[in-house]
Amino acid sequence: MTASTGVLDELHRLRTRLPQLTGALAASVDGLVLARDTPDAEAETVAALTAAALGVAVRLTEATGQGRFRELLVRGESGYVATYAAGTAAVLTVTAEPRVNVGRLHLEARRTGARIGELVDGALERP
Repeated sequence: MTASTGVLDELHRLRTRLPQLTGALAASVDGLVLARDTPDAEAETVAALTAAALGVAVRLTEATGQGRFRELLVRGESGYVATYAAGTAAVLTVTAEPRVNVGRLHLEARRTGARIGELVDGALERP
């Protein structure tokens, strides 16, 4: 199994565990889509915007002495967008309906982000 196949499997499992998710994607920290489980054709745009938001979030956590970036949650009128650290080279971004249980979203997405991070970082360490 390749890292990208494993990452896509993790996204599918996350969406199965949280049916209120409307999309999930894994991207590199510089905004390239690694895998996606979303009906949108806008995955590249979301990945690029995630990279921009990540840059601000990383600077904000550092400037305020909060340590390394872990997650970012944005709530809009129609739902949530959340981004989670996934190892050193990737992030997990999910979109969710407004009725999602945010605590459960964090719990499940943090676990998935950790597994994606292991897959991506492991693939980068191999020659």
